[in-house]
Amino acid sequence: MKKNSQGFLARKNIVISARRYGIDALGAMAQGLFASLLIGTILNTLGTQLGIQPLVDVGGFASSMSGAAMAVAIGYALQAPPLVLFSLVTVGTAANQMGGAGGPLAVLFIAIIASELGKAVSKETRIDILVTPLVTILSGVGLASLVAPAIGKAASSVGAIIMWATDLQPFLMGIIVSVIVGIALTLPISSAAICAALGLTGLAGGAAVAGCCAQMVGFAVMSFKENKWGGIVSQGIGTSMLQMGNIVKNPFIWIPPILSAAVTGPVATCLFHLQMNGSPVSSGMGTCGLVGQIGVYAGWVADVAAGTKAGITAMDWIGLILISFILPAILTPLFAVPFRKAGLIKDGDMKLD
Repeated sequence: MKKNSQGFLARKNIVISARRYGIDALGAMAQGLFASLLIGTILNTLGTQLGIQPLVDVGGFASSMSGAAMAVAIGYALQAPPLVLFSLVTVGTAANQMGGAGGPLAVLFIAIIASELGKAVSKETRIDILVTPLVTILSGVGLASLVAPAIGKAASSVGAIIMWATDLQPFLMGIIVSVIVGIALTLPISSAAICAALGLTGLAGGAAVAGCCAQMVGFAVMSFKENKWGGIVSQGIGTSMLQMGNIVKNPFIWIPPILSAAVTGPVATCLFHLQMNGSPVSSGMGTCGLVGQIGVYAGWVADVAAGTKAGITAMDWIGLILISFILPAILTPLFAVPFRKAGLIKDGDMKLD
């Protein structure tokens, strides 16, 4: 029986593993978020600031499709067949709406299950065009109605606790949040999806931005000798995840960016009071496409419009630029000096293929 079930799962390409669900699906979900909510937020901000209403409208449409985009992205990562993939549009929309503030986490959990159930029945009957969408949609929406509100509430509560703790202990939590989210950004998982799932904003969101920037800008500058300007662009505006292969070979290269994050996090929370009051997903993006910085700016604009912030000050800009670019670019190479002198980090250790 066990052998038969294993054969069935293999035939259906259902791989139950931490990598498939915790890395592949989570990473794809972040791309779905980027292609909907994040792009929508950027377009909305640009349209509002430039007075271009069509951009505001398009941004609103894009943001409203975030649940569907995340679910389809997850299905794609799980290599779902077309009928399952298309049916996940409904599943993602339902899970995101019912999950409330923790919608992204609900989408991740429910879309994985609905996708795998859809794959299990796909092409098993002569009326596949009916059976597969029915199983995928009914299982997904049914599960969403049962557990999405609870998942959303739990994720929102965890995020609220993190944000409360950061407000209460900005120095200590500034270090913890900055380091952990920065590490998540470089690992083959998604810091953006994690921040979105937890609804991480406020001071905690600012610390998360600091940690991500420390990894991206830090690695870009620290490896300039090996990777030149191409490395500055690919890591500083792309992703520090490109260094993951080199980190496996020599974990010491990861220590300087982590130490940099441990410094910039509390500087962000305690000195500049940097807050991410834009989209939570922006908290986990760092300098990737400058999304983190655009998110902070969008939060400023929203706060001014709401009357909770008098205006955008020069200190706001100085803090954002220092935390995002200047401090990581200075601190990370400095932290690397003793490791280079000790021979723990050598030329070529951070060379990108």
